[in-house]
Amino acid sequence: MTDLGAIIAALEPAGDGWRGEIPAGWLQGRTSYGGLSTALALHAAMRSDVDLPPLRSAQVSFVGPLSGAVTIRAERLRRGRNAAFVQADVIGEAGLGLRATFVFMGAIASRLAHAEGRAPDFPCPAPDDRTWRGRADIPFTQNFDMVDRREGLGPAEWLRWCRLAERGGVDPVVELIAVADCLPPAALKLVGGPAPVSSVTWLLNLLTPAPATTRGWWLLHAHADHARDGCSSQTMRIWNADGVPIAEQMQSVAIFA
Repeated sequence: MTDLGAIIAALEPAGDGWRGEIPAGWLQGRTSYGGLSTALALHAAMRSDVDLPPLRSAQVSFVGPLSGAVTIRAERLRRGRNAAFVQADVIGEAGLGLRATFVFMGAIASRLAHAEGRAPDFPCPAPDDRTWRGRADIPFTQNFDMVDRREGLGPAEWLRWCRLAERGGVDPVVELIAVADCLPPAALKLVGGPAPVSSVTWLLNLLTPAPATTRGWWLLHAHADHARDGCSSQTMRIWNADGVPIAEQMQSVAIFA
């Protein structure tokens, strides 16, 4: 398996963008695992301008399949005194595969201090705890160490500790984005078995300008709020190893079942 750091290190400048490769070991069906393609888009966006403030939001559209050779382009949409909007496209042999808008924004003095979203009672894996990696027929899952909770969950809900199996040479925010999409669509639990799925859109809001955790572990939660006519809407959350809320997300997923 090719780790994320090696994929990023192998990117080559190409005109107004970067040229790279989606290895077969990072595929999800016939396309790239969404966390990988988004991580590559973020990497390019972070290098498209100087002195960008921290990433605070990502809006991602999965337009078409991506595999093999890809080109990544990023451009500034607007930069103000405090915020910068950068668009990044990942283009494959079949054309545009992913378009993301990243919002980088510095802290603003505020009298507000409000936070919800307490972490579930599911302790971070200890160094000696048993973890698992995914199946060979879903290649990208083999790039992660995972621990799932099976009991006490709803019929369309996942809860999983997850980390990259190899984490060297990756920006912490890029690493988080690569992990953040690791859960299966929550509505798949209602199907009762494997089914073709395709992520459509993904919105991620970071709750801290400098996400950090211990030994690479992030706690991921997904809950399908609605599933009908082949389309599911789900909400997702991420906590770090200390139970600190890190991100809130929403995703639209097409389920062909």
